[in-house]
Amino acid sequence: MGKGDKAGEGKKTKGEGRDKGDGSSRDEGLSKKDYADLMEPLELQLNNLARWLLHSGKRLAVVVEGRDTAGKGGVIAAIADTLNPRLCRVVALPKPSERERTQWYFQRYVQHLPAAGEIVLFDRSWYNRAGVERVMGYCSEAEAQTFLKQTPTFEKLLVDDGLLLCKYWLTVDQAEQEERFAERLQDPLKRWKLSPIDLQARAKYAEYGAAREAMLEATHSKHAPWTLVDFNDQRRGRLTLIRHLLQQIPDVPLAPEAIDWPPLAQAPLKETFTAGLKPIAEA
Repeated sequence: MGKGDKAGEGKKTKGEGRDKGDGSSRDEGLSKKDYADLMEPLELQLNNLARWLLHSGKRLAVVVEGRDTAGKGGVIAAIADTLNPRLCRVVALPKPSERERTQWYFQRYVQHLPAAGEIVLFDRSWYNRAGVERVMGYCSEAEAQTFLKQTPTFEKLLVDDGLLLCKYWLTVDQAEQEERFAERLQDPLKRWKLSPIDLQARAKYAEYGAAREAMLEATHSKHAPWTLVDFNDQRRGRLTLIRHLLQQIPDVPLAPEAIDWPPLAQAPLKETFTAGLKPIAEA
């Protein structure tokens, strides 16, 4: 697996649009059509990556972290929606149960790591402890410091065991974050994304930034590096992250398995029902 670095990716230039996450942009930027055209070859490469993992028996875990509204769900969906859901899983864990609170911190995440031929996309991960838990007081400072000390060792054990581990932090400025919060507040289809935690987090932008810097300082390592991706423009951010992810995996083209597809032995049949039920249809 290639080495990342603690540097921004895909910087936005003057005049580029910022994606609202719903397929539109606030100014003249990357159009929905251009975005789809650029994504199409990446989707094919993602499918080749999945075939290579299945063929080689390798395991891939992708950690996607960032502030609220950064675009974690959108880029994870852009990756997962084109892949076989049996081989590509999205893990977005709720808050730990009372029993889980008594376990080794990493224990609840270990059980979700990929098996041979699988991809797991972590929509937030064990790094909750270095971010929201630390800033919002859900863990003690001693627990946070222990986490920062143990994480490089934990991740080295994973990588030494053959796991391909890619870690991404999605960057977003507060002005852009505020616009996205406002959009969620006004859109009834996005109100579910808002929580009381989000309201409190707005006043702690600087504190989250300080916690992130401490996290990067402690856990950016040669064996498990962080890559920062500019997500002030979500469309360009998705493209940049996916391109980088593909660069970390050996480019070994594998043709899809040949399938013998003979013609039907008879004329196509229509659905028939004998239990008195009929399918509903638009009037």
